[in-house]
Amino acid sequence: MSRLRVHLKWLYPGIHVKRWVALALAGFLMFLVGTGVINQVHHGKPPLAVRVAKWLIIHTNAGIQPATLGLILTLFGAGLSVYGLGKLILSLTRVLDPNIRPGQLVDAMYASRRLSQGLRIVVIGGGTGLSTMLRGLKRYTSNITAIVTVADNGGSSGKLRKQLNILPPGDIRNCLVALADDETQMTRLFQYRFRNSSPPQALDSASLREGFGEGLRDHAFGNLLIAAMCAVNDGDFERAVQETSRVLNVRGTVLPSTVTPVHLRAEMEDGSVVEGEASISEAHKRIKHLDLAPVTAGERICPVDAALSAIAAADVVVLGPGSVYTSILPNLLVPGISEALQRSRALKVYVCNVMTQPGETDGFTAYEHVQTFEKHLNQRVFNAVLVNTGVPEAALLERYRLTNSVLVEADVDKIRSAGYRPVSGNFVHETDVVRHDAVKLSEAIVHLAAKK
Repeated sequence: MSRLRVHLKWLYPGIHVKRWVALALAGFLMFLVGTGVINQVHHGKPPLAVRVAKWLIIHTNAGIQPATLGLILTLFGAGLSVYGLGKLILSLTRVLDPNIRPGQLVDAMYASRRLSQGLRIVVIGGGTGLSTMLRGLKRYTSNITAIVTVADNGGSSGKLRKQLNILPPGDIRNCLVALADDETQMTRLFQYRFRNSSPPQALDSASLREGFGEGLRDHAFGNLLIAAMCAVNDGDFERAVQETSRVLNVRGTVLPSTVTPVHLRAEMEDGSVVEGEASISEAHKRIKHLDLAPVTAGERICPVDAALSAIAAADVVVLGPGSVYTSILPNLLVPGISEALQRSRALKVYVCNVMTQPGETDGFTAYEHVQTFEKHLNQRVFNAVLVNTGVPEAALLERYRLTNSVLVEADVDKIRSAGYRPVSGNFVHETDVVRHDAVKLSEAIVHLAAKK
């Protein structure tokens, strides 16, 4: 009886379904009658709608031949049925997505189906490099899992971490924005940052648009949303990210590498020890060794189970692009992550940075970036290295040189001699900064996976 009530709900008024069901049914019945007329005329066999067909043949006084009448009814009935079904599908789709337009429905369905059958890709990292990679890959597949570092202790993320005792949401936010369907609008909203300047005497609507607000200053809206989602999910950060992903309708999954509160600790070559991601980046000293430590002494750092499962099931695993020490390695230092990578049979690609990072990778060649992983993990976790060989314009390189950042030397021969598979090419996107080109990167990785 309960199942019958569920089906009867389709008859509720106002859901705009009944009319299209009736129209499609009428068209189908007309189609059957038309085929019945044709069969009766040409084959003499009893048709599906025999009585109606015979009645139409006998009582047709408009001078239309029975065969012509049957053909008209068949074609008109089929068209009416298809039209009704199309309207029914569109009506149901608009309930789920009010922004869908009739001309976009087939394209949206095709794109969704094609992307759902794409490669299973896991991307590991943090910062802007990870979001760049995701932005390109989502054009090829929706089976994407981003495993994101949660060791950030600077900016808005650092403040929320201290004030609300939650994991830093900044890198998570960037990944959610990159994977969102309506990325332009989500970028404007999620990256909106309340201004740092003093507010006027009265906060009118114009002031609010400018982002004034003393209690919220420096905070990105997306960080606040994730923090609020965490609160309504009883402090479950992983669940909060899942729920935010559902709200944004992202293509793929975003996961923290661990839900244990952690921080970075770096031993420098001069013997000093620096703690915290922000402090390490600002120390401007050469790093000898990096460790991941729990915020609470003695607490065990545990990986997220879903992250381990995603790595095990992946066709491709991409590390980077991004800072070796503060974006990629923190994920691999979580116990279980690097072991899962070593066991994985996926194609594993490290995307080397285009430029060196002041205070972290000063003077590093591409091969020295690779060696950093070997030194810290005591094992190989990737088998291919994507290296940029493009050269940005001289004026841009000079501007970077003034900040002690130079183009990473693409010593491809050393990478090959060490047993890795180098993939070289021009992967640079030049604006006022030097970044990887999301489209070029994703094309190279998908092409590499196809040749695996």
